[in-house]
Amino acid sequence: MGNYLTAIGCIDSGITCVIDNSHNARSEAHSDAAVEALLDSGIRAVHACGAPNVQDRNYAKQWPGDLARLKAKFFTPPDSLVTLRMFSGVDRANWQLARDLGLRITTEFQGPMAAGALDAMWADRLVGPDNTFNHCGALPERTWQILRDSGATINVCPRSDAQYGLGEGISAYQHALDHGIRPGFSIDNETSYSTDMFSEMRVAMMMQRALVQNRKFSGETTPPAPVNVRDVLECATVNGAACAGLSDRIGSIAPRKDADIVLIRADDVNLYPSNNAIGTVVQAADRSNIDTVIIGGRVRKFNGRMAALDMAKLKRMVDESRRYLFARVGYREDLFAEKLPKLY
Repeated sequence: MGNYLTAIGCIDSGITCVIDNSHNARSEAHSDAAVEALLDSGIRAVHACGAPNVQDRNYAKQWPGDLARLKAKFFTPPDSLVTLRMFSGVDRANWQLARDLGLRITTEFQGPMAAGALDAMWADRLVGPDNTFNHCGALPERTWQILRDSGATINVCPRSDAQYGLGEGISAYQHALDHGIRPGFSIDNETSYSTDMFSEMRVAMMMQRALVQNRKFSGETTPPAPVNVRDVLECATVNGAACAGLSDRIGSIAPRKDADIVLIRADDVNLYPSNNAIGTVVQAADRSNIDTVIIGGRVRKFNGRMAALDMAKLKRMVDESRRYLFARVGYREDLFAEKLPKLY
């Protein structure tokens, strides 16, 4: 239900493709349900299957061997909307298994310890264009050179790093730009704030420009250039497609590419009159302006309404799941609680 609700919310907000960093594969059944949710939602997705962070008695320890089963069960058609990859830390054996299965690799990547683990892999030329690294905060210069020279893709998390106090507290957007890397944007965690790429673009743009101006004001003679609206829109579209390993199919509107298209109502009161299309999307639009969403040529949202979605049924399913989870951990819902209890 978590995967399904998030995928539906992404479509509603104008997001056509997600990388589902599912590092909670507690059993075969959990992974099957996560993939089935993506398939049922109609979104384009990359299911990045990974071991759970909390490996307790409820973990079946079927990962990473289960990747071969998942691939055979769900991912045989080459043109499927949902594709598979591995989610793993810097681990030689895991990465080799992924490559034996023909899978790309996503890695949660943050700080000096992660950076140090990458050195030996790079020395053996085991870092390449099939790697995607998340976050990438607090990395030394040598690691940024590895990321650049390897051709790996990275995505940065403008809101998440500040929300959770990760790394340096601000995203690695400027670090990536300094090294000639064009990152994608990641919303990261839908449970903490809305699935809203418009917010992600604006936070990234304003933080980057604020930091650049601060360096200039403080007397730095050669500060970085401020990003513009096209730079930011590329991070949310073509650069995200690169992180998904799908640049040949999506990310831009071009002949022979799949029809993943979002239509925004520019005559809504908050956007009218519009004098620059890209500026309007990046600086002013929000999810309420999404009129139509087409994924793989199929209309998933039209005239501001999700197509073929029984909202009453969805709410019943979500509420049932939430009641079950709250009961299992003994949590009493309090919408105005100042601090949530520690559940682990």
